[in-house]
Amino acid sequence: MARKEGFTQAVSAAKSGISERSGRRIEGQLSNAFPKKHPGNNTREDPLDGIWSSKLVPLLETNPALTPATLFDWLGDHCPGEYEASITRTLQRRVKQWKIVYGPDKEVMFRQVKIPALMGISDFTTLKRVTVTIQGVTFEHILYHYRLVFSGWCYVKIILGGESFAALSAGLQEALWRCGGTPIEHRTDSLSAAFNNRAEKEQLTVRYEELCKHYNLKPTRNNLGISHENGAIESPNGHLKRKIEQALLIRESNDFESLDDYQSFIDVIVGKINRSVKTRFQEERESLNPLPKRRTHDYLQEYVVVTSSSTIALKRVTYSVPSKLVGTRLCVHVHDDRLVMFSGHVEVFQTDRLFADKNHRSRSIDYRHLIESLARKPGAFYYSQLRDDLLPSEDYRQIWRYLDDNLDSRSASRYIVKVLLTAARNDCEGSLGRYILNHISRGQLPTETDYQKRFSTVIEIPDIIVKQHALKDYDQLISQEVQCG
Repeated sequence: MARKEGFTQAVSAAKSGISERSGRRIEGQLSNAFPKKHPGNNTREDPLDGIWSSKLVPLLETNPALTPATLFDWLGDHCPGEYEASITRTLQRRVKQWKIVYGPDKEVMFRQVKIPALMGISDFTTLKRVTVTIQGVTFEHILYHYRLVFSGWCYVKIILGGESFAALSAGLQEALWRCGGTPIEHRTDSLSAAFNNRAEKEQLTVRYEELCKHYNLKPTRNNLGISHENGAIESPNGHLKRKIEQALLIRESNDFESLDDYQSFIDVIVGKINRSVKTRFQEERESLNPLPKRRTHDYLQEYVVVTSSSTIALKRVTYSVPSKLVGTRLCVHVHDDRLVMFSGHVEVFQTDRLFADKNHRSRSIDYRHLIESLARKPGAFYYSQLRDDLLPSEDYRQIWRYLDDNLDSRSASRYIVKVLLTAARNDCEGSLGRYILNHISRGQLPTETDYQKRFSTVIEIPDIIVKQHALKDYDQLISQEVQCG
């Protein structure tokens, strides 16, 4: 009775004149004699009585994928005002129990035995939760990720474009040479770079087939749309990205000085991952097949003709090239990050690759390729289609806006062309632009003489005075020779 009134075990036993231990024993006996009601035997009214069996179960039988939230919305549409949100938890339990008893079979995952050197997997992934910048500019990129299934050894390369063959080939070859051997199989998902998914039958692209033959790899892929078949890399993709995100937090900055700086940052993270699997990798490395004697192509090959404007068009991007190449037919090796141009077998030019977006063409124009020709006809600058692209930085764009607003078109064009010519010839683009912009901010436009005097490199040739010796000195030499004889 004292326990029912809320007293503790010790107080209740003292009031009854028994020990605390006896009180616990007696209370336990009473509990066994009168067991509590089972939680399922409550007397609360079923909030789904009448509707569960007659309406909701038939819906589930027709489509077992229906969720409790969908069924609650159905109740709101067909029985307005009769069911409140308080029944949500009851509906969730009821649907869960029904699916356990009557629902369809679920897909079973079959854990695979991992065999050393059997398989390497390639995949592309994107950092979606962080934004990386290079010198303050957002850097659009994806990551190529290669992983040996048995050991977990991996390699990661920054990719500038999309999932292209050049990106796949460059990343895969670098990974194979770094790990020191090749596995039996190389698996990808349904990459358009590797597989022609539009064909009725599975076909390897010619380039990917040649790549695999060169490294003695058996190309395989997972079934279309079944990403978990590549679980050996899909899950590590997530781990890798979390490590990168955490490393960026420790670094306290997402900005890098250059692409090489960013790749070095990624390499450090990958190095830590590989050190953690060092023992298994050493075991697997012994079973890897040997590498071929050399690498194979990791680029596409295109042919272009340099236009009279000293430009080429490639992959929806217009590039400027040195004017000496005008009219020349070039073979271009299209890498993921650069273009290498050949005339015959001789490399004549190389430039960084630019990628156009889906809806617009792009331009990559270097004023240094065109400025010598433009200096001979500066008036062509004003209406040139490449005018805005010839200005190399925001400083020069501000200078041009000032000139265009304050000078006539002929004078403005001549001035900016002379400035660009000086910058190109003396390699002083940044300092010259800031010099002129600082004078403009004070309301003064420096003359050509002013900036030429400051930035032009003048080589002073010293006067060399040569003193001619007298011819009679030869007579003295002859007389000495006669005396010696």
